[in-house]
Amino acid sequence: MEEIITMEDMRLVFQVTDALDIDRERMSVSLEKQDPGQVERLRSGEVEITLPLTTPLQEWLPTLRARLQNLGFQEVAQEEKE
Repeated sequence: MEEIITMEDMRLVFQVTDALDIDRERMSVSLEKQDPGQVERLRSGEVEITLPLTTPLQEWLPTLRARLQNLGFQEVAQEEKE
């Protein structure tokens, strides 16, 4: 079990955050994984994400998406991004 996030982990996280149009400069992802995983919006408006240690990331991605949506982020249609 990897305790430190990998480039593949980040690629998967970015797939979710990019779809929600979250600026990569306005988010941070902890390098260390910790259970149960966490998503929060700081007072500064930045999003802080901690990936779970024991839950496979593929299984946790829907939770990540749901938590970000609960914070007010919404899916952006591809043509709106261009």
